[in-house]
Amino acid sequence: MTHRDATGSRDTGPDRTGHGDTEQELREALRALAGGVLPDPDAYRTARGEWLRRERRRRLVLAVLITVVFTLATLIGLWVLNQAPSDPGVIFSGTGAPTAVGTSLPRPLP
Repeated sequence: MTHRDATGSRDTGPDRTGHGDTEQELREALRALAGGVLPDPDAYRTARGEWLRRERRRRLVLAVLITVVFTLATLIGLWVLNQAPSDPGVIFSGTGAPTAVGTSLPRPLP
């Protein structure tokens, strides 16, 4: 069971004096301040133009990035293929005797 203090704190009760006056003054001050604010007639057009400009820039950066990655992948692939030895391998040397069609390689006996 918890113990609760029965004594009230100073100036926290619902019957504080001056509470309603301060809140009302604050509301009036904020209302007067908000009434003096006039929206810019071109605000939406300006914000939309900035948004479209950023969107175009994002797309352009993405297109350039894709092009660079594709070009690098192609160049690396061509470089790797160019590094292959130019002399023919054992399979294509042509030094073996022709085999009969349908015969298989000899298998070792167990």
